[in-house]
Amino acid sequence: MSETSNTLTLETTKGPVVINMRPDLAPGHVAHIKKLVSEGFYDGIVFHRVIDGFMAQTGCPHGTGTGGSKYPNLKAEFNNAPHVRGTVSMARAQSPDSANSQFFICFGDAGFLNRQYTVWGEVTSGMENVDKIKRGEPVIQPDKIISAKLG
Repeated sequence: MSETSNTLTLETTKGPVVINMRPDLAPGHVAHIKKLVSEGFYDGIVFHRVIDGFMAQTGCPHGTGTGGSKYPNLKAEFNNAPHVRGTVSMARAQSPDSANSQFFICFGDAGFLNRQYTVWGEVTSGMENVDKIKRGEPVIQPDKIISAKLG
């Protein structure tokens, strides 16, 4: 595993999803995600909220959308990257600085999220596997990240 690599591979129950992380857009968020991945935080975590045509959300240790990591929340790093198909962005609560471990992958254009959520990457391969993730709010018997690896 390379700490300098900006490639994140999610082995999901639907197949691999490769994400190019963008420290040029959100250096704090990318560093945080890398730390969580290196600790195995995302291994076994479900896609708890999946809305057709919108996005697939994951990263909650409880599988409910209510939890985060043991680390403090992140300061927002809103940027000009658009929320389009394949964009990877942080989920958060009402406060702009409440992102922690949950993130989502956009199925399609979601321009209304632009500059309000921190974009930190994009799917470079495996988007067809994201498309297969089971839908729901909450999802019954959800798909999950089997393992997340850097490099």
